[in-house]
Amino acid sequence: MNIYSQLIFPNLIDKVMSDRSFSEYRKTVLADAVGDVLEIGFGTGLNLAYYPAKQVNNITTIDINTGMNKLAQKRIAVSPISVNFQVLNGENLPMEDDTFDTVVSTWTLCSIKNLDRAIAEIYRVLKPGGKFLFIEHGLSNEPNIQTWQHRITPIQKFIGEGCHLDRDIKRAISQVFDRLDIKEFYAPNTPKIGGYFYQGVAIK
Repeated sequence: MNIYSQLIFPNLIDKVMSDRSFSEYRKTVLADAVGDVLEIGFGTGLNLAYYPAKQVNNITTIDINTGMNKLAQKRIAVSPISVNFQVLNGENLPMEDDTFDTVVSTWTLCSIKNLDRAIAEIYRVLKPGGKFLFIEHGLSNEPNIQTWQHRITPIQKFIGEGCHLDRDIKRAISQVFDRLDIKEFYAPNTPKIGGYFYQGVAIK
C-alpha cells in the first residue's frame, strides 16, 4: 500500500466519519449487537464506543488496510469489551461456519471488491438465527441520481480506496439472506449522490 492508503486516507476517513450524525446511526445499528461479534471493515474503530458492553461477549474485527491500525489501537486500548483485531479481507474469512451471534458492517460494503462473496462469507460465519447489522450508502432510488453515481464512481473509487457510490446494497444482501428488514433513505444534509443509505438487519 502507498503513503495515501497507509497515512493520509486513515486520518481523512477518521475525521469525516467522526461527525456526530454518523454517531447517531452507529448507536441505533449497534444496539442489537449481542454475544460473539464480528465487525467487517473495522477502520479506525469508531464503532467501539457504541457497542452495548453488557450484551456483547467479545468483538473480532477485520480490516484489510493496515494503516487503520494505529488509530484503531487507541480505541481498542480503552474499550471495555475484548477486541481481537485482524488484518483480513472480508471476502475470505478463516473463521469456521456458524461462529458469530452478530456480524456488523457500517459503511464498508461499498469498498469490498467482491461484494457478493463478502456477503456469502458473512452468512456462512453467522450462527443460525444470528443477525447481520448494517448501515451502508449506495445506489439511489432516483434514476437521475443513479446516472451521476455511475459517472462519478470511478473517481470515488480512486479517492475512497475502492468506495463505490452505486452499489445496490439491498439487492446484494437479499440474494443471500431470506429474512431482511431494511429501510432506505437520504441522510439529511448530505449530497444525494453519496447520501442514499441502507440500514437494516438480516437474519440467518
